[in-house]
Amino acid sequence: MNKETAIKLFEEQKVRVEWDENQEKWYFSIVDVISILTQSPNPRKYWSVLKTRLKSEGSELTTNCSQLKMKAADGKMYLTDVADTEQLLRLIQSIPSPKAEPFKMWLAKVGRERIDEMEDPEIAINRALETYLKKGYSESWVNQRLKSIEIRKGLTDEWDRGGIQKGLEYAILTDEITKAWSGMTTRTYKDLKGLKKENLRDNMTNMELVLNMLAEVSATEISQAQNPKGLEQHKKVARAGGEVANKARKELESKTGKKVITSRNAKNLHQHIEDKKDE
Repeated sequence: MNKETAIKLFEEQKVRVEWDENQEKWYFSIVDVISILTQSPNPRKYWSVLKTRLKSEGSELTTNCSQLKMKAADGKMYLTDVADTEQLLRLIQSIPSPKAEPFKMWLAKVGRERIDEMEDPEIAINRALETYLKKGYSESWVNQRLKSIEIRKGLTDEWDRGGIQKGLEYAILTDEITKAWSGMTTRTYKDLKGLKKENLRDNMTNMELVLNMLAEVSATEISQAQNPKGLEQHKKVARAGGEVANKARKELESKTGKKVITSRNAKNLHQHIEDKKDE
């Protein structure tokens, strides 16, 4: 959920939103959301009562919520209770309001779809294909993207086998691979494309995807051959895999005279595809 989507979900009524660059998360003002969903004349009091109820039910939601300074109606900055996307959706489930029902129905639908996908992974593949095509990606790009998901899964399976922990350690190794083949950290690469929370691979060109796949499949093959132990050894393997793709990138650039890495993001890619059709 990005900022624009969030505001649309709340019927374009003002919800104060802040982006956390370090955590790569949007944070939403809880009282603003409560005000819209409940039409309460005193959303702060409503939130106070709801917090007490959630605590009595054993929910950790209120404990985990953060506070950020946000501009109030008087133009001044005050500390405000905020929730990230996951916390916000959990909070909405606790609000007995007709305006919250569309969210609850959507969450139920997503949960059912996820269970279906676990029972039959082919459903997830077909749904991903349909989603990408609806977003305007070309069929050739979608085929590359789906292949990249398969290759990524092979790499993370190898990391799991080597004892690498999901989350931070996955991110560290991904960053090593990205730096080795592209010359940029994942964050710098996203900045080049004007991205925040968006998936970097979803905003790569065909050639960027191919080189990223080469880097990841190379890291997988090297890991299987060398059987690294611990994070530091895995980082060396990640860099080695990325270097394979880096050499290919430089060779291609020398032959074509064009840079492989581009600032194009998904929006630009779609426009490029439409322009090609019109030529």
